[in-house]
Amino acid sequence: MTRNYPIGPIMLDVEGLTLAPHETEIINHPNTGAVILFSRNYESPEQVTELIASIRAARQGNILIAVDQEGGRVQRFQNGFTRLPPAACYAQAPELAEPAGWLMAAELLAVGVDFSFAPVLDIDCRISEIIGNRSFSTDHELATRLSSAFRKGMNAAGMAATGKHFPGHGAVALDSHLTLPVDERDLDSIRNKDLMPFKQLIAEGLEGIMPAHVLYPNIDASPAGFSPFWIRQILRRELNFNGTVFSDDLSMEGAASVGDFPERARLAQQAGCDMILICNNPHAAEQVLDTLPITQDPLREQRLNNMRGKPQMNREQLINCEKWQKISAQINQIYNHA
Repeated sequence: MTRNYPIGPIMLDVEGLTLAPHETEIINHPNTGAVILFSRNYESPEQVTELIASIRAARQGNILIAVDQEGGRVQRFQNGFTRLPPAACYAQAPELAEPAGWLMAAELLAVGVDFSFAPVLDIDCRISEIIGNRSFSTDHELATRLSSAFRKGMNAAGMAATGKHFPGHGAVALDSHLTLPVDERDLDSIRNKDLMPFKQLIAEGLEGIMPAHVLYPNIDASPAGFSPFWIRQILRRELNFNGTVFSDDLSMEGAASVGDFPERARLAQQAGCDMILICNNPHAAEQVLDTLPITQDPLREQRLNNMRGKPQMNREQLINCEKWQKISAQINQIYNHA
């Protein structure tokens, strides 16, 4: 009998350009809900379209396909895709923020990706190299306007947006991929600056949010992604966020302080994360798939279903579309001058 699994709470990755036989079994685990693709999974639009189709075929039920395609330093698919400039470039051409969001989303949707983890809502405080020009601006009002426009473009193409890294990663120098950054500011400082883009985009209907692997010790004892205070109290109750909460990658060193992988997953889910990311560590992903209790959660499943892409064109239709041709040329021009 064929089972029709709901979208599970774990996002994992695959090794190469095609699906390996053992990965088919992992994709069909009841706890699997999504696959995130990296540069190693991408060769061409045609190849990645086939890879995504094979991932979907392996799942008895729905599965989400995600990628990091912000632009600048963080763009996994490049050959055959428009090169996107860093978010900071839109401050010089604010009229292109919305078209850029549309272009990024339309290109991904056309090959079968559901969503990109974008936009970055962090405010650049001229401290963090890992954020830096990934932020739309050092000014929270401008960052809010530009990120709002970028999301509007994504939505127009048929893609849900995910704001990151809540409540703000821009004021710490350290990289959470390598260590646990510590932000010593108080809650009022963060509320009056870093939370502003999140607050505005949530009011506009933001679909997803990713908390930071950052510790704010003067506010709470747990890093944001493992903190019921940040996720349940501030994000859900104070800011009235009703969308999907994605953990940042639990393989990052910023997550290591809370325990082993099953413990990281348990604490992230307990804190309020709907979907847990485990990347670049297949053994850890399998361990969490098998140890995390298999549960039915209609609210979680509804939130995750809202992240599914709604493509309006296939790739051939897109590249023959006058709107795409015009915006792609404009974005290329900015990228070449960035």
